Amino acid sequence: MSSGSSGDLDALLRATSPTYVGDRHPDVAFGTHDGPVGRMVLAVTGRGVVACGYEDESVVFERIARGVSTFIGADPRRIDPVRRELDAYFSGRLRTFTAPVDLRLATPFARTVLQMMLAVPYGTVTTYRQIAERIGRPRALRAVGNALGGNPVCVVVPCHRVVESESVLGGYAGGTAVKERLLRIEGLR
Repeated sequence: MSSGSSGDLDALLRATSPTYVGDRHPDVAFGTHDGPVGRMVLAVTGRGVVACGYEDESVVFERIARGVSTFIGADPRRIDPVRRELDAYFSGRLRTFTAPVDLRLATPFARTVLQMMLAVPYGTVTTYRQIAERIGRPRALRAVGNALGGNPVCVVVPCHRVVESESVLGGYAGGTAVKERLLRIEGLR
């Protein structure tokens, strides 16, 4: 497990959270995780994991500063449990994440779609159409795709388990190769 932050992340945290000192923990714990699908940016609030994704650190940091809190800092005590669960997942030892999820960076519609994803079991897939039907919006295929594409908590909220059809994977925030790898970890081909 690699829990190091890049120099850019360290500089960003120093510049934007100069009040971070000992006793007071930041509202949002922020860090990165290097794993078999590349570097993931992580953020945890008092509610749960608010970000786990593939975007650039500064993009995620800015989104959190606008949508959650500007008091953001390194807090391994809150980030490390998520890193451990990711490591266990990537090695095939974890099928269900126990870390709570904070979906406040998603729109209300996207929250509905993403909460539905939490019910898709490990090692199975569903389709955009099936998700749209389950939420009572059978014609909202594009909206479902957009909600999944904007998932702020990738892997933990398993949007990679949605495919276009049995023969077409569909898109993924981390790219098709990452989606294929995640599905292979879960025993799917």
